[in-house]
Amino acid sequence: MLAAVAAGFALYAGSPPRELWWLAPIAFAVFAALVRHRRARAGFGYGVVFGFAFLLPLLGWLQDFLGADFGPWPWLGVAGVEALFIGLAGAAMARVSRLRGGPVWMAAVFVAFEVARSSVPFGGFPWGRLAFTQDTPLLLPLVALGGGALVSFAVALVGGGLAELVRRLVAREGWAAPLAAVLVPVVGGAAMLPLLGTEAEAGTARVALVQGNAPNIGLGLLYEDGTLRANHIEAARQLVADVQAGRVPQPDFVVLPEQVGSWGPSRTDPELSAIAAQLGVPLLVGGLGEDATGELRNQVVQWDPASGAGERYVKQHLVPFSETIPVRPLARLVTPFVDRFRQDMVPADEPGVLTAGGVRVGVGICYDVAYDDVFTGAAQRGATVLALPTNNAWYGHSEMSYQQLAMARLRAVEHGRAVLVASTSGVSAVVQPDGSVSEQTAQFTAETLVAEVPLRTTQTAATVLGATPTWGLVVLGAGALLATWRRPRRDTTRG
Repeated sequence: MLAAVAAGFALYAGSPPRELWWLAPIAFAVFAALVRHRRARAGFGYGVVFGFAFLLPLLGWLQDFLGADFGPWPWLGVAGVEALFIGLAGAAMARVSRLRGGPVWMAAVFVAFEVARSSVPFGGFPWGRLAFTQDTPLLLPLVALGGGALVSFAVALVGGGLAELVRRLVAREGWAAPLAAVLVPVVGGAAMLPLLGTEAEAGTARVALVQGNAPNIGLGLLYEDGTLRANHIEAARQLVADVQAGRVPQPDFVVLPEQVGSWGPSRTDPELSAIAAQLGVPLLVGGLGEDATGELRNQVVQWDPASGAGERYVKQHLVPFSETIPVRPLARLVTPFVDRFRQDMVPADEPGVLTAGGVRVGVGICYDVAYDDVFTGAAQRGATVLALPTNNAWYGHSEMSYQQLAMARLRAVEHGRAVLVASTSGVSAVVQPDGSVSEQTAQFTAETLVAEVPLRTTQTAATVLGATPTWGLVVLGAGALLATWRRPRRDTTRG
């Protein structure tokens, strides 16, 4: 049990903002060694402990956000539910570890349960995937081949291979196969690193990211929409003044964060229209919209300098117990958003590609970045750069913003596109197509970033293949698990 706790905490220690990618496979190696050749129920128990020790500190920002009013229960509840999935993965790993080539099958079933917890319940919760620990090389480049699932598989395979290699060396058995399990993903990632495309294939774009800041008051922000808006309007006006005075070069377009505006069906906003007209370039602005049917949507609207509000992207993955409220009468005990929104928001199912300054911009909003399909769909539809408006002001000076930035870095490499992260209070950043961060703000400061980014048209293998590698690994894991239940044939040659 102590080893399971230590391994789980080591996996957290290897997560952003710490760039200790190598800790993740070591932590997984300990976990794999614990469940190897155990009964399924023992694997489940060790998996729950390992998962809880990892997720509890990783999701500490939930306690920072809700703890003062709701105690530790939302934090413990989310970590506990997600740890159950890791427990199920541990049970499956224990069974398939007896198959020949055990580390491969153990890695595959772990990925299968990652996919499961990223999908259910209530749309899933992908936070804490193994892939999200790899925001720096050596395994990160593999995301351009097979997406986040392949990176998670690589981390688990290296870890399982390490565990088996140590066991065989101690037992003085053949060690070539487990050594290959360790080396193939690492060598493959290293070999891909020079192949990551960063050149400007369709020119460049000068972009401005406006971070207007917010008061660090946690739940007190619930009814401070006016403050968020005022801060960002002021910051955008300062950008206008800087451009007009020649202190800052004119951008091709401007990205403002999530939750800057609130619009009815007509989507009129004289202040945003004036800012766009004075800059002479379009804005991409996040806000809450109410359609003519009364439906609420979290959206990013393109604001044209001449015609005002135009095309929009509507968030695809809504946050459970925030933007959608399952079981509202009971949810009141664990979330303040029951009273904040009288009805659930409505998601979209279409990728967002908005045209701004002649540039096709793929858009996701905040929580969207944790899911594989949002930016994959945008890149498949011709986006040459990606944008992520977000609002992280709820979570104080926690690690949440840095965890989200790590996901943005992974998406940049996955699709070979620069990613523009525009946050209300930080961390805003310009991420290059190779995952490096060229510009970054501090938390809870008012800053505007202006940067030149490459526009790229080449689609990576991960973009072209989409969800195919993910489902391939799921099928691989499911097949291995089914093989452990296959009954041996009766020997009919004996009397």
